[in-house]
Amino acid sequence: MSETKRILIRLALTCTLLTLPLAAAVSRSAEPGKAPAFDLDSLDRSVDPCVDFYQFACGSWMKNNPIPPDRGSYGRGRELQEYNLTVLKGILEKASAADPGRSPVMQKIGDLYASCIDEKGAEGKGVAPLKPELDRIAKLKTKTELASEVARLHSQGAFFVMGRSGAATAFGFHSQGDYKDASMVVADADQGGLGLPDRDYYLKEDDKSKETRKQYLEHVTKTFQLLGDSSDRATAAAKNVMEIETALAKVSLERVKRREPKNLDHKMSRKEFMGLAPSFDWNQYFKGIGAPDIQSLNVAVPDFFKGMETQLRTSSLNAWKDYLRWHVAGAWSPYLSAPFANEAFDFYGKALGGAKELPARWKRCVETVDQSLGEALGQPYVEATFGADGKDRMLKLVQALEKALEKDIQTLDWMTDATRKQALVKLAAISNKIGYPDKWRDYSSVKTTRDDLVGNLQRARNFEMARDLNKIGKPLDKSEWEMSPPTVNAYYNPQMNNINFPAGILQPPYFDRSMDDAVNYGAIGMVIGHELTHGFDDQGRQFDADGNLKDWWTEVDAKEFEKRAACIVDEYGNFTAVGDLKLNGKLTLGENTADNGGMRIAYMALMDTLKDAKPESIDGFTPAQRFFLGQAQVWCANTSDEEARLRAQTDPHSLPRYRVNGVVANMPEFAQAFACQEGSPMIRANACRVW
Repeated sequence: MSETKRILIRLALTCTLLTLPLAAAVSRSAEPGKAPAFDLDSLDRSVDPCVDFYQFACGSWMKNNPIPPDRGSYGRGRELQEYNLTVLKGILEKASAADPGRSPVMQKIGDLYASCIDEKGAEGKGVAPLKPELDRIAKLKTKTELASEVARLHSQGAFFVMGRSGAATAFGFHSQGDYKDASMVVADADQGGLGLPDRDYYLKEDDKSKETRKQYLEHVTKTFQLLGDSSDRATAAAKNVMEIETALAKVSLERVKRREPKNLDHKMSRKEFMGLAPSFDWNQYFKGIGAPDIQSLNVAVPDFFKGMETQLRTSSLNAWKDYLRWHVAGAWSPYLSAPFANEAFDFYGKALGGAKELPARWKRCVETVDQSLGEALGQPYVEATFGADGKDRMLKLVQALEKALEKDIQTLDWMTDATRKQALVKLAAISNKIGYPDKWRDYSSVKTTRDDLVGNLQRARNFEMARDLNKIGKPLDKSEWEMSPPTVNAYYNPQMNNINFPAGILQPPYFDRSMDDAVNYGAIGMVIGHELTHGFDDQGRQFDADGNLKDWWTEVDAKEFEKRAACIVDEYGNFTAVGDLKLNGKLTLGENTADNGGMRIAYMALMDTLKDAKPESIDGFTPAQRFFLGQAQVWCANTSDEEARLRAQTDPHSLPRYRVNGVVANMPEFAQAFACQEGSPMIRANACRVW
C-alpha cells in the first residue's frame, strides 16, 4: 500500500507485525554495513528469566543502546531499518548522479532523491511551492467551491502523518475490497480531517490531553505566522481550525469500535451517500479526483458525513479556508525550508514523539523515496540484498508453520467440528507472498525532476490516487503488495486472505540463514505465526476463506472464542504503558492474539522439525531456550515516555516489553524450558490461550 493510502486508515484491516511507519535511528550495536544479529551479549544474566524474561533477554542491549536524539524510541527493528537505510542510501546516491545511461527506474528514484537532498534549494524556495494552492484557497468565493479544492488536495496527497495514523483533508476516499464480495473492488468513503493523532486527543479532559491541545494550537498558530499571517490573524485562524477539527472528532468513530468490521460496513447508493452531506458538491469532488462512474460505495462512518454537513452549514467560508490552508501547510511543512520543517518536528516529533532533534536529511529523503516510489526503489534493493536461497528457506518455514496451525486447529478442545471444518478450509486457502512482487509497478507516467521536491511528491501521489481509484468496479488483484520491498514489517490481509513478507524483514535479527533453527523459529517463525494467526483473531475470524465478511462460526464456538479473547483483553489491559496510563486491552486484542498464537504454533513447528534430532545446547542454551531468546531479542527496545503514551492511545500493538513477557507468561513451554517454579512472575496463574 502506498504511504498515501496506508495512512488514511480505514480500519487497519491489514494486520501488521510492527508499528508503522517504522522510523530509522542511529545504529548502535550493528556494525556499519552489517545487519543486526541475534547476540547473547545482549543478555542481562543478573536477572532471573523466570522473574523478567524481557530484561534477561534484552537488558544489556537496552543499556548499550540508548534512544538516539532524533527518535522517540529505538529497538532491534529500527536497528535493522537503519541498516536498510544505509543500503538504500548507497543505491540512491548512485541513482542521483546525472548519468545519461541511467535506466528509467534509476532516473525516477535518483531525481526524486536529488530534489529532496537539496537543502539549499529548499531554503531558497521557502513557502513558494505552496503558493499556487494557497492562492487558489484565497480566491474561493462560496462553500460550493470547497469540493473542488478538497479534490485537489486529495489528488496531491496532502495528508498528515502521525505515527501509525493520519488524515486527509476533511475525509478519506479510496478503493477497497467489497465486504460482502471480496472478489470485487468498491469505493470507500471514511472519516478523516484531523491534525492530531486521534479523535480522543480533542475530547479527553485529563490534564495531559489539555496540554497537548494547547501545544497543538500553538503549533498551528506558528505555522500560520510562517505563511505570513499577522499574530492576531494567525491566532484567529488557528482557533477556526481547532473548532472544525474538534467538531469532526466528535462525529468520528472511536478507534476500538473501528476494530469491529461490521461497524464500517455500510453499502449505499451514490444518491444516498450524497444525501448525508448535501452541502458538499460531490459531483465536483468525484470529477476533481478523476473517479470512475460510481453508482454505489461503502460509507465507513455515515454519522461522520452527517456531522461534516453540520459544519459545512454552520462554519463560515473563511473558517473553512483557514482549515484548508492549515491542511496544506501542515501536510507539506516537512518538505519545505527549515522554519517549516522544524516547526512540524517540534510538535509531532518532539512534543508527541519524544525525539530531541530532527533526523538527518538523508534519512528523511531515503524514506520519502521509499514512501513515494516504493516498488521502483525496491527493484535495485532486491537485486542488492535478496537471494533465491533465502526465499526457498522462507517458504519451508511458512509451510512448517501452516502445518503446525493445522494441527493446532484440529486439536483445540473448545471448538466444535462444524467450525473446525471451516477454519481448516480458510487456513488451506491462505496464500503467501515473499520478498517482492511478481510484477513491478509501472511508474513511467510519473515525472520527477532534480529541482522540484513538492511537485515530485504531488505527481507521485497523484499517480497513486489515480491508480487506487482505477481499481473501483474491477476484480480484486491479490498479487498487489501493500508494503514496499525494503519495508521491515509483515502483514496479513483478511480480504485477500494472504500473508506477506517484504524482503526488508527477511534479514537478521528476524531471519538469519547462518543461525540455527531454534533462533529462526523464535524470530521469523514467530512473525509467520503472528500473521497466520491474524486470520483467526477477533477481526480476521469474521472473514471467510474467500475474504468475505461472513459469519462461519457456530454460536457456541463464537462464545468460546470471546471468552478466551476476554482473558487477553484483561491481561494486557493491566500492563502499564507510562505513569498511570495502561495499555488498551481492547485496542491491542488482535495483535496480542496474534503474538500469543504465533509463538505457540512457531514452537510447535520447531518441535516437529527437531523431533528426529538429538537436542543439542549451543552456548549453554537448549533449543527451546534459544527459541524464546530468538523471539525476545527482536523486541529489545528503549521507548521515551512521550512515544509510550502516544502508542498506548493509538497503536494496536502492545509495547515491546509486553510482547515478550505477556506471551511467555501464557506458555507452559517457557516455564518448562527455563525450569521456572510455580508462582514465578513469568508464570501466569490463569494463562490465556485462544489458539
